[in-house]
Amino acid sequence: MSNEIIRHPRLSSDAARLLTWQLSLPEGIDQPLSETAKRAGIKKTGFIRAKRQLAAEGYFHEWRRQGEGGRWSTTQLISNVPLSAQAAIAVRDGRPAGHIPAVGQPENRPVGRSQKNTEQNIDNPPSPPPASANPEDAHAQAEEKEELPSPEAPEPTPGVPAVPGPLAERSALALAVVSHGERRLRLSGRELASLAPLVGEWFHRGAAMADLREALTDGLPSMVHSPAGLIRHRLLRKMPPVPTFAEQRAAELRATGRQSRLSGTRECQGEHVQAQLFRPVADEVLCPQCRHEVAAASQNAESGSAAAATLRGAITVRTAANGVT
Repeated sequence: MSNEIIRHPRLSSDAARLLTWQLSLPEGIDQPLSETAKRAGIKKTGFIRAKRQLAAEGYFHEWRRQGEGGRWSTTQLISNVPLSAQAAIAVRDGRPAGHIPAVGQPENRPVGRSQKNTEQNIDNPPSPPPASANPEDAHAQAEEKEELPSPEAPEPTPGVPAVPGPLAERSALALAVVSHGERRLRLSGRELASLAPLVGEWFHRGAAMADLREALTDGLPSMVHSPAGLIRHRLLRKMPPVPTFAEQRAAELRATGRQSRLSGTRECQGEHVQAQLFRPVADEVLCPQCRHEVAAASQNAESGSAAAATLRGAITVRTAANGVT
């Protein structure tokens, strides 16, 4: 294993581990990259990222072919030096990569190892080629249509909704400011685009620029081996909670400078099935309806007391009159 692999500036730790694990396998062991990732303890997301990086740097090549009977097979090539597409095809087919044959007796290829992954063979009738198609042209077109991931395409984050274009631009710019302000968190343009939706979700939940900077730079280790991985982990782990409807409404009113229709209202302390809000004039604690009911009840109580007193007086008079008789 060369120092170029160990010190490669664009290969993550998962990519370097996947590559070195494959190169360390004994001869005759055909182990697909997915199986290597499982044995190496690399998670699904890390494996996809590592595979893309190895393909982009030329250490990994993959071909899918449809054989007789419609069965598909996958051939993977791993090398300890970067190979172009033409050189990888020559190594796969056992041909010298250059125009001049190598000097000496033929030996095992030191540049890499290839294996066939037929674990997911699917019966599918082969599609007949066009009548005027040339077999060599058809083979070239099939190689051009290989679905190798583009190194410039940002990776979506599971569970994070897509953010609008203006918010995504603002998020990428904010993350770039934090990244350039801290040398241990330097990011590439592709990494900024990949992490922008997470930052946009922070801003969508009401976080400020100061909150983002503190979350990403507080307590950083002296050396950061994967700035993008650390930032992604902190953005997910410290994600602000989803604001309530009242908090969202208050933030919207603050942003527009308007006042809420409920501003200055107070909850009535009377008996209601649901909370009753009213706008007090002074220090009232009851709504107008409750105050009217209390006043009516008080008036009825006073009338009842007067009638009871009159009745007691009449009874006394009749009793006194009967006594005289």
